[in-house]
Amino acid sequence: MSTAPFTHEFPRVLSIAGSDSGGGAGIQADLKTFAALGCFGMTAITALTAQNTQGVRAIHGVPPAMLLDQIDAVVEDIGVHATKIGMLHSVEVVQAVTEAIARHQLKRIVLDPVMVATSGAVLISPDAVAELVRQLFAQADLITPNLDEAALLVGRPLQNENDIETAAKELLDKGAQAVLLKGGHMAGETVSDLFLSRSGESFWMRAPRIASPNTHGTGCTLSSAIAAHLALGHALPEAVRAGHAYVRAALTASAHVRTGHGSGPLNHGAAPRPMQLISL
Repeated sequence: MSTAPFTHEFPRVLSIAGSDSGGGAGIQADLKTFAALGCFGMTAITALTAQNTQGVRAIHGVPPAMLLDQIDAVVEDIGVHATKIGMLHSVEVVQAVTEAIARHQLKRIVLDPVMVATSGAVLISPDAVAELVRQLFAQADLITPNLDEAALLVGRPLQNENDIETAAKELLDKGAQAVLLKGGHMAGETVSDLFLSRSGESFWMRAPRIASPNTHGTGCTLSSAIAAHLALGHALPEAVRAGHAYVRAALTASAHVRTGHGSGPLNHGAAPRPMQLISL
């Protein structure tokens, strides 16, 4: 029996990140985001966490060899249009991911330097932070630190937009190709995020703060949404703006929904798109 010839493929996005048993962040948020934006999501899990809306109870790292096996299995068979990198908790894991990127020549990489959970739990060792900067900043098309992560990376607190702009330039000096520095943790009724790239492109995304207790996984969702739009063929600035809009819509759609007893998740499926198709 003959079959019809293949004419299309799905836009495919790989998430290399930790698992959130509560479903609001990490791998679980990434897969929901990819699906909502019409992309086919795949995973390479770096760590298992026992967590919920109230905090992280335990972290169990995946052996680097197993992490590499996951990446190899996905890339060698299915292929990858874009990659999102999240929680990398140890030096060995950072090195494994760096090796996989080089070996498979992965492109369109969004690096979310996850360091501290919303609950305050530390998710990465100090040595791993240094290795992340040294090995992965230059490999990623974009890094997406929040205010606290950027402050840790530049060694001082960031208190206003001038501080954000200065810190973003310093992150470029540390090797980043482009930075989206998120100002959501700064006090005030306006949230200001800055995009800055080595090519000189720069823009602020300023928007009214959305009143919601449900912000768990916001950073994971944003980096995944940007990666999904890159897989769909958008240029980086356009992908950043589209990812920002998706997160705001997901935040708005979950503002009055109770999930758990702490910081709940976003509504990733508020306006889902059908799976997109790319011509072969």
